Amino acid sequence: MVSIVEVTTKAQLRKFVDLPNEMYKDVPEFVPATYDDDLSDWDPKKNPAFAYCDARCWLAYRGDEIVGRIGAILSRKANEKWGTKRMRFTQVDFIDDREVSHALFDTVEKWAAEKGCDEVQGPLGFTDLDREGMLVEGFDRRSCFFTYYNFPYYIDHLTALGYGKDVDWVENYITVPYDEKTLNRWQKLSDFVLRRYHLHLVVAKNRLAYLPLLKKFFRLVNTAYSPLYGTVELTEEQIKKYSIKFAPLINPRLAGFVMDENEEMVAMGVGAPSIAAALQKSRGRMLPFGWVDMLKAFRKNDTIDLLLIAVDPKYQGKGVNAAVINKVVHGCVEMGITHAETGPMLETNEKVQDQWKDVPLEQHKRRRCFIKRIAE
Repeated sequence: MVSIVEVTTKAQLRKFVDLPNEMYKDVPEFVPATYDDDLSDWDPKKNPAFAYCDARCWLAYRGDEIVGRIGAILSRKANEKWGTKRMRFTQVDFIDDREVSHALFDTVEKWAAEKGCDEVQGPLGFTDLDREGMLVEGFDRRSCFFTYYNFPYYIDHLTALGYGKDVDWVENYITVPYDEKTLNRWQKLSDFVLRRYHLHLVVAKNRLAYLPLLKKFFRLVNTAYSPLYGTVELTEEQIKKYSIKFAPLINPRLAGFVMDENEEMVAMGVGAPSIAAALQKSRGRMLPFGWVDMLKAFRKNDTIDLLLIAVDPKYQGKGVNAAVINKVVHGCVEMGITHAETGPMLETNEKVQDQWKDVPLEQHKRRRCFIKRIAE
Protein backbone atom coordinates (compact mmCIF):
# COMPACT_ATOMS: atom_id res chain seq x y z
CA MET A 1 0.00 0.00 0.00
CA VAL A 2 1.43 3.37 -1.09
CA SER A 3 0.41 6.57 0.66
CA ILE A 4 1.09 10.06 -0.67
CA VAL A 5 1.84 12.78 1.86
CA GLU A 6 2.05 16.45 0.93
CA VAL A 7 5.18 18.24 2.14
CA THR A 8 4.05 20.97 4.50
CA THR A 9 6.76 21.14 7.19
CA LYS A 10 10.48 21.94 7.14
CA ALA A 11 11.27 18.43 8.37
CA GLN A 12 9.33 16.90 5.49
CA LEU A 13 11.02 19.26 3.00
CA ARG A 14 14.45 18.19 4.23
CA LYS A 15 13.47 14.57 3.61
CA PHE A 16 12.14 15.51 0.17
CA VAL A 17 15.38 17.27 -0.81
CA ASP A 18 17.63 14.58 0.64
CA LEU A 19 15.87 11.56 -0.92
CA PRO A 20 18.12 11.41 -4.04
CA ASN A 21 21.18 11.23 -1.80
CA GLU A 22 19.76 8.08 -0.26
CA MET A 23 18.50 6.51 -3.47
CA TYR A 24 21.75 7.08 -5.38
CA LYS A 25 24.31 6.76 -2.58
CA ASP A 26 25.92 3.77 -4.31
CA VAL A 27 25.78 5.28 -7.82
CA PRO A 28 29.11 6.91 -8.75
CA GLU A 29 27.53 8.85 -11.64
CA PHE A 30 25.09 10.70 -9.36
CA VAL A 31 26.02 14.24 -8.31
CA PRO A 32 23.89 15.95 -5.63
CA ALA A 33 22.43 19.38 -6.18
CA THR A 34 23.37 22.06 -3.67
CA TYR A 35 21.21 21.19 -0.68
CA ASP A 36 20.46 24.74 0.50
CA ASP A 37 19.49 25.87 -3.00
CA ASP A 38 16.99 23.02 -3.30
CA LEU A 39 15.47 23.95 0.06
CA SER A 40 15.22 27.60 -0.97
CA ASP A 41 13.47 26.73 -4.23
CA TRP A 42 10.41 25.63 -2.26
CA ASP A 43 10.35 28.67 0.01
CA PRO A 44 8.06 31.45 -1.28
CA LYS A 45 10.04 33.95 0.79
CA LYS A 46 13.30 33.03 -0.99
CA ASN A 47 12.17 32.10 -4.49
CA PRO A 48 10.84 35.08 -6.51
CA ALA A 49 9.19 32.67 -8.99
CA PHE A 50 6.33 32.23 -6.50
CA ALA A 51 5.14 35.66 -7.66
CA TYR A 52 3.75 33.90 -10.74
CA CYS A 53 3.88 30.21 -9.77
CA ASP A 54 1.90 27.86 -7.56
CA ALA A 55 3.83 24.82 -6.38
CA ARG A 56 3.36 21.75 -4.21
CA CYS A 57 5.44 18.66 -3.50
CA TRP A 58 4.74 15.21 -2.10
CA LEU A 59 6.47 12.17 -0.61
CA ALA A 60 5.44 8.59 -1.30
CA TYR A 61 5.49 6.19 1.65
CA ARG A 62 5.15 2.46 1.99
CA GLY A 63 4.72 1.99 5.69
CA ASP A 64 7.37 4.14 7.33
CA GLU A 65 9.73 4.05 4.33
CA ILE A 66 9.96 6.89 1.81
CA VAL A 67 9.82 5.30 -1.65
CA GLY A 68 9.41 8.32 -3.91
CA ARG A 69 8.91 12.05 -4.32
CA ILE A 70 7.49 14.49 -6.84
CA GLY A 71 6.93 18.23 -7.16
CA ALA A 72 4.49 20.16 -9.31
CA ILE A 73 4.67 23.74 -10.57
CA LEU A 74 1.92 25.77 -12.20
CA SER A 75 3.71 28.58 -14.03
CA ARG A 76 1.00 31.06 -14.97
CA LYS A 77 3.63 33.14 -16.75
CA ALA A 78 4.72 30.24 -18.98
CA ASN A 79 1.15 29.27 -19.83
CA GLU A 80 0.32 32.86 -20.72
CA LYS A 81 3.42 33.25 -22.90
CA TRP A 82 3.04 29.96 -24.76
CA GLY A 83 -0.75 29.78 -24.87
CA THR A 84 -0.90 26.51 -22.94
CA LYS A 85 -2.64 25.02 -19.91
CA ARG A 86 0.19 22.93 -18.54
CA MET A 87 1.33 21.74 -15.15
CA ARG A 88 5.04 21.02 -14.71
CA PHE A 89 6.30 18.05 -12.74
CA THR A 90 9.72 18.40 -11.16
CA GLN A 91 12.24 16.71 -8.83
CA VAL A 92 10.72 13.27 -9.31
CA ASP A 93 12.31 10.09 -7.97
CA PHE A 94 10.87 6.67 -7.19
CA ILE A 95 11.85 3.06 -6.59
CA ASP A 96 11.30 0.57 -9.40
CA ASP A 97 7.68 -0.08 -8.50
CA ARG A 98 4.78 0.81 -10.82
CA GLU A 99 2.42 1.34 -7.89
CA VAL A 100 4.71 4.06 -6.54
CA SER A 101 5.20 5.95 -9.80
CA HIS A 102 1.47 5.70 -10.60
CA ALA A 103 0.52 7.14 -7.21
CA LEU A 104 2.97 10.04 -7.57
CA PHE A 105 1.92 11.07 -11.06
CA ASP A 106 -1.76 10.50 -10.35
CA THR A 107 -1.44 13.04 -7.52
CA VAL A 108 0.10 15.64 -9.85
CA GLU A 109 -2.44 14.97 -12.60
CA LYS A 110 -5.38 15.39 -10.20
CA TRP A 111 -4.03 18.73 -8.99
CA ALA A 112 -3.39 19.78 -12.60
CA ALA A 113 -7.02 19.03 -13.46
CA GLU A 114 -8.20 20.98 -10.42
CA LYS A 115 -6.19 23.97 -11.66
CA GLY A 116 -7.72 23.78 -15.14
CA CYS A 117 -4.70 22.26 -16.90
CA ASP A 118 -5.06 19.86 -19.80
CA GLU A 119 -1.42 18.68 -19.99
CA VAL A 120 1.39 17.68 -17.63
CA GLN A 121 5.00 18.07 -18.76
CA GLY A 122 8.43 17.70 -17.27
CA PRO A 123 10.71 17.45 -15.56
CA LEU A 124 10.98 21.24 -15.63
CA GLY A 125 11.75 23.80 -12.96
CA PHE A 126 10.44 27.20 -11.99
CA THR A 127 12.63 28.76 -14.70
CA ASP A 128 14.82 27.60 -17.58
CA LEU A 129 17.86 28.05 -15.31
CA ASP A 130 16.66 25.29 -12.99
CA ARG A 131 17.33 21.60 -13.64
CA GLU A 132 15.23 20.15 -16.44
CA GLY A 133 14.98 17.01 -18.51
CA MET A 134 15.03 13.33 -17.56
CA LEU A 135 18.18 11.45 -18.49
CA VAL A 136 17.55 9.01 -21.35
CA GLU A 137 21.14 8.46 -22.58
CA GLY A 138 24.45 8.62 -20.73
CA PHE A 139 23.65 6.72 -17.55
CA ASP A 140 27.30 5.65 -17.33
CA ARG A 141 28.59 9.23 -17.30
CA ARG A 142 28.95 11.43 -14.24
CA SER A 143 26.26 14.04 -13.92
CA CYS A 144 26.72 17.77 -13.32
CA PHE A 145 25.43 19.60 -10.27
CA PHE A 146 22.92 21.51 -12.40
CA THR A 147 21.36 18.46 -14.11
CA TYR A 148 19.34 15.49 -12.92
CA TYR A 149 20.52 11.92 -12.70
CA ASN A 150 17.96 9.11 -12.75
CA PHE A 151 17.84 5.35 -13.18
CA PRO A 152 17.05 3.99 -16.69
CA TYR A 153 13.81 2.41 -15.48
CA TYR A 154 12.24 5.86 -15.07
CA ILE A 155 11.70 5.99 -18.85
CA ASP A 156 9.67 2.76 -18.85
CA HIS A 157 7.53 4.03 -15.98
CA LEU A 158 6.79 7.31 -17.77
CA THR A 159 5.91 5.47 -20.98
CA ALA A 160 3.58 3.10 -19.11
CA LEU A 161 1.85 6.11 -17.55
CA GLY A 162 1.13 7.59 -20.98
CA TYR A 163 3.92 10.16 -21.19
CA GLY A 164 5.77 10.71 -24.47
CA LYS A 165 8.61 12.82 -25.80
CA ASP A 166 8.01 16.54 -26.17
CA VAL A 167 11.61 17.69 -26.69
CA ASP A 168 15.19 16.52 -26.04
CA TRP A 169 18.33 18.26 -24.87
CA VAL A 170 21.82 16.98 -25.68
CA GLU A 171 25.11 17.50 -23.85
CA ASN A 172 28.68 17.39 -25.14
CA TYR A 173 31.97 16.35 -23.58
CA ILE A 174 34.63 18.57 -25.17
CA THR A 175 38.37 18.05 -25.39
CA VAL A 176 40.11 21.41 -25.00
CA PRO A 177 42.38 22.07 -28.00
CA TYR A 178 45.99 22.76 -27.06
CA ASP A 179 47.62 22.89 -30.51
CA GLU A 180 48.88 26.30 -31.55
CA LYS A 181 47.20 26.16 -34.95
CA THR A 182 43.71 25.89 -33.45
CA LEU A 183 44.39 28.42 -30.71
CA ASN A 184 45.77 30.95 -33.18
CA ARG A 185 42.77 30.46 -35.46
CA TRP A 186 40.36 31.16 -32.60
CA GLN A 187 42.38 34.22 -31.57
CA LYS A 188 42.42 35.67 -35.10
CA LEU A 189 38.68 35.08 -35.52
CA SER A 190 37.99 36.74 -32.19
CA ASP A 191 40.16 39.76 -33.02
CA PHE A 192 38.49 40.12 -36.43
CA VAL A 193 34.93 39.99 -35.07
CA LEU A 194 35.63 42.42 -32.25
CA ARG A 195 37.29 44.87 -34.62
CA ARG A 196 34.62 44.57 -37.31
CA TYR A 197 31.68 45.27 -35.00
CA HIS A 198 33.46 47.74 -32.70
CA LEU A 199 33.18 45.46 -29.68
CA HIS A 200 35.47 44.75 -26.77
CA LEU A 201 35.95 42.26 -23.96
CA VAL A 202 35.59 43.29 -20.34
CA VAL A 203 37.39 41.52 -17.50
CA ALA A 204 36.32 42.24 -13.94
CA LYS A 205 39.02 42.60 -11.29
CA ASN A 206 37.34 40.28 -8.77
CA ARG A 207 34.20 38.22 -8.18
CA LEU A 208 32.27 41.08 -6.56
CA ALA A 209 32.86 43.18 -9.66
CA TYR A 210 30.99 40.56 -11.66
CA LEU A 211 27.64 41.33 -10.01
CA PRO A 212 26.76 44.33 -12.23
CA LEU A 213 28.01 42.40 -15.28
CA LEU A 214 25.86 39.41 -14.37
CA LYS A 215 22.79 41.57 -14.04
CA LYS A 216 23.38 42.77 -17.59
CA PHE A 217 23.96 39.18 -18.65
CA PHE A 218 20.68 37.86 -17.28
CA ARG A 219 18.85 40.67 -19.01
CA LEU A 220 20.59 39.48 -22.17
CA VAL A 221 19.46 35.93 -21.37
CA ASN A 222 15.87 37.18 -21.33
CA THR A 223 16.29 38.45 -24.88
CA ALA A 224 18.42 35.66 -26.34
CA TYR A 225 16.56 32.74 -24.75
CA SER A 226 13.05 34.08 -25.25
CA PRO A 227 12.19 31.94 -28.31
CA LEU A 228 13.48 28.72 -26.68
CA TYR A 229 11.28 25.94 -25.38
CA GLY A 230 9.45 26.66 -22.14
CA THR A 231 11.34 29.82 -21.24
CA VAL A 232 9.88 32.76 -19.36
CA GLU A 233 11.55 36.11 -18.82
CA LEU A 234 13.33 36.53 -15.50
CA THR A 235 12.05 39.28 -13.22
CA GLU A 236 14.42 41.79 -11.66
CA GLU A 237 14.17 39.90 -8.37
CA GLN A 238 15.16 36.67 -10.12
CA ILE A 239 18.03 38.40 -11.90
CA LYS A 240 19.31 39.54 -8.51
CA LYS A 241 18.95 36.01 -7.11
CA TYR A 242 20.78 34.28 -9.96
CA SER A 243 23.50 36.95 -10.09
CA ILE A 244 24.35 36.33 -6.44
CA LYS A 245 24.21 32.56 -7.03
CA PHE A 246 26.51 32.62 -10.07
CA ALA A 247 29.07 35.19 -8.93
CA PRO A 248 31.03 32.84 -6.59
CA LEU A 249 31.40 30.28 -9.40
CA ILE A 250 33.11 32.61 -11.83
CA ASN A 251 36.81 32.49 -12.55
CA PRO A 252 37.93 35.53 -14.60
CA ARG A 253 39.91 33.29 -16.97
CA LEU A 254 36.83 31.18 -17.74
CA ALA A 255 34.35 33.95 -18.52
CA GLY A 256 33.95 36.29 -21.47
CA PHE A 257 31.86 39.48 -21.53
CA VAL A 258 31.52 41.23 -24.90
CA MET A 259 30.36 44.85 -24.87
CA ASP A 260 29.51 47.33 -27.60
CA GLU A 261 30.62 50.97 -27.81
CA ASN A 262 27.84 51.99 -25.41
CA GLU A 263 28.94 49.40 -22.82
CA GLU A 264 25.84 47.31 -23.52
CA MET A 265 26.45 43.59 -23.28
CA VAL A 266 26.00 41.75 -26.58
CA ALA A 267 27.48 38.34 -25.71
CA MET A 268 28.63 36.46 -22.65
CA GLY A 269 29.75 33.01 -21.63
CA VAL A 270 30.67 31.52 -18.25
CA GLY A 271 32.50 28.35 -17.39
CA ALA A 272 33.43 27.12 -13.91
CA PRO A 273 35.71 24.37 -12.60
CA SER A 274 33.63 21.25 -12.03
CA ILE A 275 32.40 20.90 -8.45
CA ALA A 276 30.87 17.46 -9.05
CA ALA A 277 33.39 15.52 -6.96
CA ALA A 278 33.19 18.07 -4.14
CA LEU A 279 29.40 17.83 -3.99
CA GLN A 280 29.54 14.03 -4.04
CA LYS A 281 31.82 14.10 -1.03
CA SER A 282 29.66 16.55 0.93
CA ARG A 283 26.24 15.24 -0.24
CA GLY A 284 25.53 18.69 -1.60
CA ARG A 285 26.04 20.51 1.70
CA MET A 286 28.35 23.49 2.09
CA LEU A 287 28.49 23.21 5.88
CA PRO A 288 30.32 22.33 7.95
CA PHE A 289 33.21 21.40 5.63
CA GLY A 290 31.80 21.11 2.11
CA TRP A 291 33.09 24.56 1.23
CA VAL A 292 36.69 23.35 1.73
CA ASP A 293 36.40 20.79 -1.08
CA MET A 294 34.64 23.40 -3.23
CA LEU A 295 37.61 25.75 -2.89
CA LYS A 296 39.98 22.94 -3.79
CA ALA A 297 37.94 22.20 -6.91
CA PHE A 298 38.10 25.85 -7.94
CA ARG A 299 41.89 25.92 -7.57
CA LYS A 300 42.84 22.61 -9.15
CA ASN A 301 40.75 20.80 -11.73
CA ASP A 302 40.98 19.21 -15.15
CA THR A 303 37.34 19.79 -16.18
CA ILE A 304 35.05 22.78 -16.38
CA ASP A 305 31.29 23.06 -16.68
CA LEU A 306 30.11 25.45 -19.35
CA LEU A 307 27.27 27.05 -17.47
CA LEU A 308 25.73 29.62 -19.80
CA ILE A 309 26.33 31.40 -23.07
CA ALA A 310 24.14 34.01 -24.71
CA VAL A 311 24.39 36.27 -27.74
CA ASP A 312 22.13 39.20 -28.54
CA PRO A 313 19.88 38.23 -31.48
CA LYS A 314 21.22 41.22 -33.45
CA TYR A 315 24.68 39.62 -33.35
CA GLN A 316 23.77 35.98 -33.75
CA GLY A 317 25.28 34.35 -36.83
CA LYS A 318 28.03 36.97 -37.02
CA GLY A 319 30.72 35.05 -35.14
CA VAL A 320 30.58 37.14 -31.96
CA ASN A 321 30.38 33.97 -29.87
CA ALA A 322 33.91 33.20 -31.12
CA ALA A 323 35.24 35.97 -28.87
CA VAL A 324 33.65 34.32 -25.85
CA ILE A 325 34.81 30.82 -26.75
CA ASN A 326 38.33 32.04 -27.50
CA LYS A 327 38.51 33.70 -24.08
CA VAL A 328 37.35 30.54 -22.28
CA VAL A 329 39.55 28.17 -24.32
CA HIS A 330 42.67 30.20 -23.66
CA GLY A 331 41.72 30.33 -19.99
CA CYS A 332 41.48 26.54 -19.95
CA VAL A 333 44.96 26.24 -21.45
CA GLU A 334 46.40 28.64 -18.87
CA MET A 335 44.82 26.61 -16.03
CA GLY A 336 45.69 23.18 -17.41
CA ILE A 337 42.04 22.30 -18.05
CA THR A 338 41.72 19.42 -20.50
CA HIS A 339 37.96 18.90 -20.81
CA ALA A 340 34.69 20.82 -20.68
CA GLU A 341 31.08 19.72 -20.36
CA THR A 342 28.26 21.70 -21.89
CA GLY A 343 24.94 22.16 -20.21
CA PRO A 344 21.82 20.76 -21.89
CA MET A 345 21.26 22.19 -25.38
CA LEU A 346 17.97 21.81 -27.25
CA GLU A 347 18.44 19.30 -30.04
CA THR A 348 16.65 21.75 -32.36
CA ASN A 349 18.91 24.69 -31.45
CA GLU A 350 21.42 24.36 -34.27
CA LYS A 351 23.02 27.74 -33.56
CA VAL A 352 24.26 26.79 -30.11
CA GLN A 353 25.40 23.35 -31.22
CA ASP A 354 27.23 24.61 -34.32
CA GLN A 355 29.54 26.77 -32.21
CA TRP A 356 31.33 23.61 -31.03
CA LYS A 357 31.80 22.06 -34.47
CA ASP A 358 35.50 22.98 -34.66
CA VAL A 359 36.54 21.31 -31.38
CA PRO A 360 36.83 17.58 -30.59
CA LEU A 361 33.72 16.45 -28.76
CA GLU A 362 31.49 13.55 -27.86
CA GLN A 363 27.71 13.88 -27.52
CA HIS A 364 27.55 11.83 -24.35
CA LYS A 365 24.19 12.56 -22.73
CA ARG A 366 20.60 13.15 -23.73
CA ARG A 367 17.69 14.19 -21.56
CA ARG A 368 14.00 14.53 -22.30
CA CYS A 369 10.97 16.56 -21.41
CA PHE A 370 7.93 14.29 -21.34
CA ILE A 371 4.32 15.35 -21.84
CA LYS A 372 0.88 13.83 -21.32
CA ARG A 373 -2.57 15.10 -22.20
CA ILE A 374 -4.92 14.61 -19.27
CA ALA A 375 -8.10 16.18 -20.63
CA GLU A 376 -9.82 16.70 -23.95
